[in-house]
Amino acid sequence: MAHHSKHTAPTLRSLSKRQWIRISAAIASVSLVVAGVVATRSIYSSQTQAGPTATSTAYSITDEHAASRGNAREALNDSNTSYVNVKINGESRVVLGQDFTNVKSVLDAGDITLEPGDEVSPSLTSKVTESTTITITRKGAKVETEESKIPFNTVKKEDPSLPKGTEKVQTEGQEGILEKTNLVTRSGDKVISSNTFASYVKKAPVEKVILVGTGSTESSSSSSSSSSSSSSAASSIGTTTPVGDMQQWAHDYLLSNGYSEADFTATVYIISHESGWNVSATNPSSGAYGLPQALPGNKMSSHGSDWQSNYQTQLKWFWDYCKGRYGSIQGAYSYWLANHCY
Repeated sequence: MAHHSKHTAPTLRSLSKRQWIRISAAIASVSLVVAGVVATRSIYSSQTQAGPTATSTAYSITDEHAASRGNAREALNDSNTSYVNVKINGESRVVLGQDFTNVKSVLDAGDITLEPGDEVSPSLTSKVTESTTITITRKGAKVETEESKIPFNTVKKEDPSLPKGTEKVQTEGQEGILEKTNLVTRSGDKVISSNTFASYVKKAPVEKVILVGTGSTESSSSSSSSSSSSSSAASSIGTTTPVGDMQQWAHDYLLSNGYSEADFTATVYIISHESGWNVSATNPSSGAYGLPQALPGNKMSSHGSDWQSNYQTQLKWFWDYCKGRYGSIQGAYSYWLANHCY
């Protein structure tokens, strides 16, 4: 016969000293684990709420006359904007756009024209995501780079310390350098086709600055008007002489629409550094496009369907963008001087 005895549940009073020690140790271990989890979550939260760290622009990590390539352009808040990487014969470029459906839509947005014999992977009808890399192999074509000169502008600035009517060269002008990456197909020494894949300002031009005297030849009047003249000169960024048809049109358009010579000077400075006045300038790393290096380029479609090729459409977008974001063209210019981008 089995022996049955009645077992009663232990009470707190019935626990031995050793059992109390074990229970205390277990509670302490659990407390340490909970505290560690809370501390880790707090650290992670503080890091994520601290905001993004400053990003170096192409300008800030190269020589003093290098150009901004738009790497620090305004953040893209549009959830429909996508980035897709395209490689042609090993050369990479980012294409930005909205509502990409397949490979063909990406190539169209990037203004990339296929030639007979090109091999595309994945196929033109394949769906794409931001993780997709489109590879194009162009047989017989080689990636070549070429450099062209960007002319410098001449800027005249008033200087009350110089006698009225006199001029003095403050800074000598230097031409800039525009670098283009081309896909070139040759037959012997003859170029069959050459397509520009990317282009950017490798070295921005340096303006030639001429100081124009506004001071009086009489010492008494000179001393009395010194402070007012210097403050006036400090607020002026000078008068720029247009170079080429695009700049002449921009100058005339601005002055006929209520803008000033200073606004034109600011325009020339920013565009010269951003794109070297190349309408189809394309930043291979960010996808910024055009004279103002708009990111993405199709933002400029708000001012015309010909935004990819019409410099007037691009400039009108640029001026409105400066006014909307910085209050004025000169406001954008001041920001550019401080940050080497806008």
